[in-house]
Amino acid sequence: MKKTFTTLVFSLATFLFVCLAGFSNAQTTMDEFLGKWNNSKQFTIDVLNKMPDSGMNYKTDPGAMSFKEQIHHIGNAIVGISQGFLGGPDPGFTIDVETASKAELADYVAKAYDYGAMVMKSLTPEQAGELMEVFGNNVSKRQVMALLMDHSTHHRGSAIAYLRANGVEPPAFVGF
Repeated sequence: MKKTFTTLVFSLATFLFVCLAGFSNAQTTMDEFLGKWNNSKQFTIDVLNKMPDSGMNYKTDPGAMSFKEQIHHIGNAIVGISQGFLGGPDPGFTIDVETASKAELADYVAKAYDYGAMVMKSLTPEQAGELMEVFGNNVSKRQVMALLMDHSTHHRGSAIAYLRANGVEPPAFVGF
């Protein structure tokens, strides 16, 4: 009986240790996330700057977004989703993608990433964990932040394919 009790206590202690270790490593911290976010910002601007002016309106298909529209869409989604789902204030800036120069588009994307970071940093841990309906899914604001990162990566990947289709070597990947 004593051996069974000791085994049970040991098993329970091991289980609790594994669970607590898992919880402490399950998510990145806000600082880690924002470090990656800032790398995403710079990588997006680097991709934009690699495309020659002659390729800014390049499309892989008539129904597809142009290179310039892909990059604009990244910034526009960051602003719209940060404001609409994360509770951000009016960002105070816009851009007309049709008339924007490459430099103006780079400035817009930088401001969009900075705005997204400001909104994300303003969330308390409790607010970040709040659940809401987003595109038919019940998710936390943390998951919305991850969605923004994934969305940016998706459209930047398309823009990289546009670079390659135009014979341009994309910038080297920045992971962390």
